[in-house]
Amino acid sequence: MSPAEIGSLAIGALVVLIAVGMPIGVGMLLVSFIGVGLIRNDVVAMRMLGQVANDSLEEYLFAVVPLFVLMGLLVTTSGVGRDTFDVFQRLLRRLTAGLGVATVFANAVFAAITGISIASATVFARVAVPEMRRHGYTRAFATGVVAGSSVLGMLIPPSLLFIVYAVLAEESVGRMFLAGVGPGIVLALAFTATILLLAHTRRPFVFSGGADTAAHEAVGAGALARKVIPIALLIGLVLGGLYGGFFNPTEAGAAGAFGALVIAVLRKSLDRRSFWNLLVETGQITVSVLFLILAASFFSRMLALSGMPQALAAFFLEGPVGPYGFLVAYIVLVLLLGCLIDSISIMLILLPIAVPVAKAIGLDPIWFGVITVLAVEMGLLTPPFGLSVYTIKSAMGDADLKVGEIFRGAMPFLAAMLFTLVLIILFPPLATWLARL
Repeated sequence: MSPAEIGSLAIGALVVLIAVGMPIGVGMLLVSFIGVGLIRNDVVAMRMLGQVANDSLEEYLFAVVPLFVLMGLLVTTSGVGRDTFDVFQRLLRRLTAGLGVATVFANAVFAAITGISIASATVFARVAVPEMRRHGYTRAFATGVVAGSSVLGMLIPPSLLFIVYAVLAEESVGRMFLAGVGPGIVLALAFTATILLLAHTRRPFVFSGGADTAAHEAVGAGALARKVIPIALLIGLVLGGLYGGFFNPTEAGAAGAFGALVIAVLRKSLDRRSFWNLLVETGQITVSVLFLILAASFFSRMLALSGMPQALAAFFLEGPVGPYGFLVAYIVLVLLLGCLIDSISIMLILLPIAVPVAKAIGLDPIWFGVITVLAVEMGLLTPPFGLSVYTIKSAMGDADLKVGEIFRGAMPFLAAMLFTLVLIILFPPLATWLARL
């Protein structure tokens, strides 16, 4: 067999292994090892595995993963998510469907602190949904708003998915973070427009009994200031330090984790046992992410050795499909995989194949990264997998709440994401202008 045929068989074998339930990281390592062994020999495969393990995990940049994960967990524990929601609830209390809009903006701000969508879904399922239900919103709409706006956690920097993309595409993490700002704002505005449109055209979908009971509880100016100050300080510390050139991404993660720790300690929301549990959870998440990155790096090198990316690039350049045909096919494949597996796994499977092709056919890798993350995040809302939907179901603990009801509530926000994706494809500067400054 030729190397290209071995690469094709390796991709097919990986799909089969995932379908039968093998962990994705283990499957990637297995097919990569066998693929290199068939293309070269077992000795080369063993040496390459050792080299990949060393090259993939020794980078100083990878320290950013546990730091941002720890920061997100500390922020969740300290109650900053509830405070963020309370602030926007006060500011938008006179707006029709104001609690829905408040949830979107609170999620956007919370995303700028945590960078993890599932954390946002968990926090706001417990904070925003009961409040919205109490003020006359339907259960489907309330949970749909939380599910939809939770995806901002992976688009607005700092974002774990942008870190993963930057590593696999060999791009600057800082530039990827900057690239997410514009699309994140556009998506938050698209969600807001969706809520307002639904409130005026489909009131029974939004409000129980068809009316917005807008008598929200007032939050005093002093209490509001106490809630705003920690949020503003933490955002200023992380994003201000990063974009102001004072920190690199790893240092920004360290500063953010320390700031979140100080907030949690001052609020007395952290004891020794809970702090230890947070450290253990941070370690578990970090190890799983880094193991997947290691496996994806080995998979990428095996594919490069087989010549598959070059063959695909030649096909899309010389064939009738063209660069935008490749882009459409790629997005469709991402959306289909989003129905079955989680976000990071999708990126680790596809990017070793797609990024070299995208670069070879002349697509901007930063723009391509934003499109990838947005398309991947749509998978959090698509059935049957819909990780954000199941997270909300689990966090709510309501036996009467059906998963189908959350999916139904999330569909308008999925449409808003698709609109934003098309907008970014048609107007690439939305994703690249800030990163190219």
